[in-house]
Amino acid sequence: MTPTAARLGVVVKGWPRLSETFIAQELVALEEVGIDFDIWSLRHPTDTKTHPLHDRLNAPVRYLPEYLKDEPLRVLRGVIAAITRPGFAAAWRAIRADYARERTPNRLRRFGQACVLSRELPAETLGLYAHFLHTPSSVARYAAILRGIPWSFSAHAKDIWTSPEWELREKLAAKSFGAAFGATCTGLGAKYLQSLADREDRVDLVYHGLDLNRFPAPPDRTARQAGDPIALMSVGRLVEKKGFDRLIAALALLPDELDWHWTHIGGGALKGEMQALAEHLGVADRITWRGACDQPEVIDAMRAADLFVLPSRVAEDGDRDGLPNVLMEAASQKLPILSTPVSAIPEFIDSGTHGILTDDAPESIAAEIQGMAADPTRGAKLADAAYDRLMSDFQMAPGIDHLAKRLRHMLDSGA
Repeated sequence: MTPTAARLGVVVKGWPRLSETFIAQELVALEEVGIDFDIWSLRHPTDTKTHPLHDRLNAPVRYLPEYLKDEPLRVLRGVIAAITRPGFAAAWRAIRADYARERTPNRLRRFGQACVLSRELPAETLGLYAHFLHTPSSVARYAAILRGIPWSFSAHAKDIWTSPEWELREKLAAKSFGAAFGATCTGLGAKYLQSLADREDRVDLVYHGLDLNRFPAPPDRTARQAGDPIALMSVGRLVEKKGFDRLIAALALLPDELDWHWTHIGGGALKGEMQALAEHLGVADRITWRGACDQPEVIDAMRAADLFVLPSRVAEDGDRDGLPNVLMEAASQKLPILSTPVSAIPEFIDSGTHGILTDDAPESIAAEIQGMAADPTRGAKLADAAYDRLMSDFQMAPGIDHLAKRLRHMLDSGA
């Protein structure tokens, strides 16, 4: 009898999600290099659109109970099956220790989801891989302990900077059933997680990069002259860490003689608040709110724009961007970039070479927009340099090769 090929279980918070193109890109690439996996999502989708990338994925998608009360019989079967497993005692110790430090319904929900996952995983699943180091990794960790298989993670931004240190240490140490390995997409995040791990080599820096085969060649941008209208655009959720309130305040400071229009793409909880701010500051009639868009729509908008603006900042709860993929997407279309030196953004953009990084004060942002509007040749030079940097150091293939090697090794150890 031919042995069944080893499979990977991929745990994600929600699938599919327009704001997480980097996850879809990675999973499609892993499938194309021969990694077999199933997707296990903790939540059902809320976006009404999908990216073409989502349509390319062949992996089966399963949804765990989003709330345990919604599927009580399924959860009960998972718990009963978990109790009979050799790994139950260790998993129970882990959840008790975690719950003692975080007594929340969410913590218990993670364990219930893990019981369902451990029961329903195909027998050939020999390892788990979670996207995000907070909730998905907790579910993966508990399920892996129950099943006696290794687990791993990919960490990004909020999951690193808003998770308590004790929990990160637990997930990064072998003695507490930590991850076999972890990948993170910024040097800043890698350095921090390595400082918490029992071994530095437990965490790898793996930039997402871009699969440039999915993008058109950059357009000719030589037509715009100083004094012409300037088309500004941004892509990002309307949440605190993106800093769009500072950008709207900056737009209100631009001189009357500057002809500009700003297009925003993305959803987010603060949409009403941002629109109200624009109305209050008298700039609402020069703003287009496009809402959530698929990636072809985003790229089309980038090709029509003159300047990409992303005024990222650190939120009050510590949340911040990693290295936003939209910056690399803008670079792929030779769209000049104005951003801030937050988190890992300087890992891609050297200010004055590949784009402009300024502080997030509205006055500073407004001054840089005026400078870029007045000197289109400067923006073109910065965009050319960013495109060259993208081509040389931020393509997707090297990271996928490294990640696939790590995952295969983990599956072998799970066997």
